[in-house]
Amino acid sequence: MATDPDPVGWVRAVAYEYALSPWRRFRRAYRHPDPGPVEPVDRMLLDALIDLPPVHRRTVLLYDGIGLDLPDTAAETEATTPAAGNRLLRAHATLAERVPGLADVAPEKQSAALRELLGTLRPAVPLEPRSTPATVRALTERTARRWARAAICLTAAIAVATGYTAVTAPDRYVAPVSPGSSVSGVPPHSGPQRLTDQSRELRERLRGDPASGPARLSPGLE
Repeated sequence: MATDPDPVGWVRAVAYEYALSPWRRFRRAYRHPDPGPVEPVDRMLLDALIDLPPVHRRTVLLYDGIGLDLPDTAAETEATTPAAGNRLLRAHATLAERVPGLADVAPEKQSAALRELLGTLRPAVPLEPRSTPATVRALTERTARRWARAAICLTAAIAVATGYTAVTAPDRYVAPVSPGSSVSGVPPHSGPQRLTDQSRELRERLRGDPASGPARLSPGLE
């Protein structure tokens, strides 16, 4: 943040993202919110602001609460200047219906009246920083160093695991050898079987009669 060209704007953007983060609902402080303002007018103003759409509420707080001009408000809300102006007018109209101090004010003077109401708004709890800026910065830098070291260690571990896998992994497919199993009822392989007398006689007859054709294949009785 020390080198950011707009550190105040950066703080506002981070605070806005933190306040509207969906993970904030899991925090313990979200289940037990702070009490509202004591004054009825302040409570009505706060309830009316909370009921506004988030974009309209942010536009009102930046323009009327902090005092940014319309182009800066549009740039911080990521909108065009006419769009930011229309959001501001709609928000003023909605607030004028619910806040008694704005109902009888002319539309062109509502911004000044709303700025005065927001300036006098006092919360029920004191808003004091828990730590000094130096302590907050030291803790933030320490956390950043821890995350950086953890990221470096994780990257190194992934690189070592990748290198070990690349060295030890096989570079060709080796077909697995299926385990042998015994089959019952099959005689062992011991070469060609010995010829019987009938088979030997048939072999001699085939060798002695080399005639070919259908006559050789036709059976006959002798």
